[in-house]
Amino acid sequence: MSKTIKISLFFLLFTCRIVAQTDSGKEQDAAILEKFFQTVSKNTIDSSMIRAALFFQNTPYVAATLEVNDEEKLVINLRELDCTTFVENCLALARILQSTYPDQDGFEQELRKIRYRNGQINGYTSRLHYTSDWIFDNVGAGIVEDMTHALGGHKLKPDVHFMSENYRKYIHLADNPEDVQRMMVIEREINARGNYFYIPKQEISKHQSLIRSGDIVCFTTSMPGLDISHLGIAYWHKGRLTFIHASSTAKKVIINPESLADYCSAVKTNTGIMVLRPLS
Repeated sequence: MSKTIKISLFFLLFTCRIVAQTDSGKEQDAAILEKFFQTVSKNTIDSSMIRAALFFQNTPYVAATLEVNDEEKLVINLRELDCTTFVENCLALARILQSTYPDQDGFEQELRKIRYRNGQINGYTSRLHYTSDWIFDNVGAGIVEDMTHALGGHKLKPDVHFMSENYRKYIHLADNPEDVQRMMVIEREINARGNYFYIPKQEISKHQSLIRSGDIVCFTTSMPGLDISHLGIAYWHKGRLTFIHASSTAKKVIINPESLADYCSAVKTNTGIMVLRPLS
């Protein structure tokens, strides 16, 4: 696949597709969740991340499943995943498995805490759209630990502005100048933070022995206005560090056939990775 096509596929993530949660879809999601609880037992948080990730293997990749045609709400869709919703669902499931009686209500509470600023749904801009903002909020909430600096990371200065500059690509921003202004404020807040680090792609192999299966891997990008281009879950598989992700190329959740370092190096716009460790 050419680099041009890969970049075009990436930008599909930012093109809104209106979806609706039908009663049939809700029933299917409930059945998937019940199957997960029946087949995946309680374990350590990192092991639970891998078990959740492998549970979703071959689930279809579909972009923009969170873009619903009404007011902002918690969308549950375990039938179709993109790279972000794949990681969010795995993290919520891994965390709820640590409880005594995991159930759907607990899963939804965890997902809300993970996906929304301070765990509160208050309109479209309360969702953590930029991954760097997602990291900041979830680190603050004690949901993940940013390990990047400890693993040898270099200082990273974010410069996000894609959403406000391309607001016409987003159905909820296109006709809502107030939310565009709110997004600009959020972007300025992200850019003003000085606590981000990344491991350059040429240094991944040097530091990879410190990365654990179950860690969340965020691929930093040189694309103007963006911070992170892709997410996955680190996986030591047959003695090699790779990752599990919802692949827009394979159109499903896969164990990546390339190593983590090789995958990162192969994409021209990738600059490196950030590494997050889930906390129970």
